[in-house]
Parts: sequence; structure tokens; C-alpha cells
Amino acid sequence: MSVKYLSQRSAQAIDVELMSPTGGGFTFEQLVELAGFSVAQAITKEFHWDEYPRVVVFSGPGNNGLDGLVAARHLTHFGYQPKVYYPKRPDKPANNGLMKQCTELDIPFVDTPESGLRDSDLVVDAIFGFSFSGDVRQPFVSAIQALKETKLPIVSVDIPSAWDVEKGNLNGSGIIPTMLVSLTAPKEGTKDFQGHHYLGGRFITKKMEAKWGLNLPEYPGTDQCVKLSGPGSNVTESKSATATSTSTADIKKIVGDKMDNHFLNNVAYHSLS
Repeated sequence: MSVKYLSQRSAQAIDVELMSPTGGGFTFEQLVELAGFSVAQAITKEFHWDEYPRVVVFSGPGNNGLDGLVAARHLTHFGYQPKVYYPKRPDKPANNGLMKQCTELDIPFVDTPESGLRDSDLVVDAIFGFSFSGDVRQPFVSAIQALKETKLPIVSVDIPSAWDVEKGNLNGSGIIPTMLVSLTAPKEGTKDFQGHHYLGGRFITKKMEAKWGLNLPEYPGTDQCVKLSGPGSNVTESKSATATSTSTADIKKIVGDKMDNHFLNNVAYHSLS
């Protein structure tokens, strides 16, 4: 069977279920840590530290940006030299904690996209994720434009920033990353992505996988990521529109009944940022 792609609503509902006491039982911070670690490990598969040692992470104000901070921390331990462009920094425990962890490792925070890209070998695009909607605003208009113009390879986290989560790179005007690391399951908007495509976030149970019809591939050994497409992949991806094992009405009920305040605060902030 083939890997399924998720709509925005399905992806949100799965996150709700993962963090529900009656569902997955995960905390928000646990999921961020596992996601960011899988991104860092996927990077090592295609961009070895001896050839791409200097990495700049572009982090946005929401959950995707936190994944980027976690990835930066792990990349340091893997032998890379990351720096972070993080212009909007919410005053929340998760954000403050990850910033502190990065500064304790002497990971520098830069002030502009240009200073981040200067003297770098690789870019991690962790600006916006699957919950983003609406218009891009400054300073991220300039950040995304800089990513569109750079010649450096780009690794996008979950979905390339400012792509439509379900329709993809509308009008072909978005950034074109070299590599994509989808989290939990790939999103509808990435089904035509042509580069190295990895899946990370090894936390879905077989029970949840069956419920949502995800048909996830087997992760090799102890790896936290698996390659979906591109050179070296043997995973078959489905081009179907969405995971359909749960009806739209059921999804709406799940979202309405189970979405706790912690998730609402993070997703709402992300969507408006």
C-alpha cells in the first residue's frame, strides 16, 4: 500500500489526537523534540558535515520554528556549525527554553537573512508549517525572498514556507528546496515535490496509523527518518488527495472536542504570524 497525503485539517486533527490524554498522550514539547531530531538526522543523510558544515536555520514564530531550533541543537552535536535567524521570538516557555539551549551551545543568532546566508553551506527553512494560512508579513516576506534568490541548497521542514498546504507551490512562485522533511505524514501540497523527500516523526502507533489510513513506510533500524522519494528511495507514494479513513464530519468533531488550550495557543499564533 502507498503512503497517504494529509489535508491541513487532517494534519491538525492528528496533532490533537497525539496530544490528547485519551489519544497519544504526548506533550507538545515531546513532539517538537522528536520532530526536530528527525529533521537533523535526515540532513545528515544527504548533506554530510564535512562538506556542508555551516548551516543557517530560518525559524518562524510557531511550531515549525521550534522544530528548527531543536534541529540546530542536534546538528551542533552532530558536528555541524549552525546559526539561527529567528526574528520573531514569542515569550513562551518552549521558545525560551530552546533559545537557552542553543545559546548554551554557542549557537549564534543573526539579525538579518543576509547575515544568515553569508558564509553558509546549507539552509534549513523552518519558517512556516502546515498550520500557516493567510498572507506572509514582514520580516518573513524578505526572508522568503532571500531563500528564493539564494544558490545554497535548502532543506524545508514539513512544507516549504509559504506554499499552500493543500495546493502546493501556487503559480510556481515559491521557494524550491533541494530537500523536504515531512513530519508525521506528507501533506497534500507536497505530492509533486521533486527533490529528496524524507519522512520524520517516528511516533505514530500502528493503531493510529490504521485509523487514519496513513500507510506509513517502515523506518530502517533505529533511524528517526525514512526516505520517501528521490535517489535511493524505494518507498511508493500515493498521489491521492487525503487520508480518507475518517470522514470530514468526524474530523470536525475531533477538532472541536479535543483541541486543548495548549494546542490552540500554538496553532493560533502560528496561523496569524
